Amino acid sequence: MSVPRRILLTTSHNPTPQMRTFCNDLARVIPSIVRVNRGKMGMTQVAEKALEHNVDRVAIIERWQGALDKIEFYQIGASGLVSVPPILCIAGIRLQREFATKKLKPIHSVVITKSVGNSLEVADFLSEIFSIPVLSEKEASAKYPVAMHVSRDAARRVQITFMLLPQKLEIGPRITLRLVMGEPNE
Repeated sequence: MSVPRRILLTTSHNPTPQMRTFCNDLARVIPSIVRVNRGKMGMTQVAEKALEHNVDRVAIIERWQGALDKIEFYQIGASGLVSVPPILCIAGIRLQREFATKKLKPIHSVVITKSVGNSLEVADFLSEIFSIPVLSEKEASAKYPVAMHVSRDAARRVQITFMLLPQKLEIGPRITLRLVMGEPNE
């Protein structure tokens, strides 16, 4: 069994309290995340911090005009951080504290599920970047306590949410994407 690859998660400079909470929520439900406060680090220092934590990938939560805007992914290359598509452009989020569940302890095992009939490359990308398997809902319920579920909402936007299994209780965070830039054609 191979060791899961980890990913460093941080924010752009001057994050809002909502961005910090969102990062903490993601670190709580995705076991492969190493959460680091950015502070005044430039991209070179972020790459060095990733290497210090023995991590070869980085996710940066960006903001635009004070609101969460996008999640950009990077790979550590010979010349520093190299962008890895797609870029997930955020339409909205709902934090864990907004769900009617008690405070969660960190999750140690998670799986990705996707809605039937949706061939979402986003699920496959998230599987690769976070080292999380993609399974059917039935298989997932038998083996995992939490699922990262990828689906489409009524407006056909990609939605990523986290649910306790087998009861399918949404625990958050919920991420609704307005655009997936660099996504292969579906």
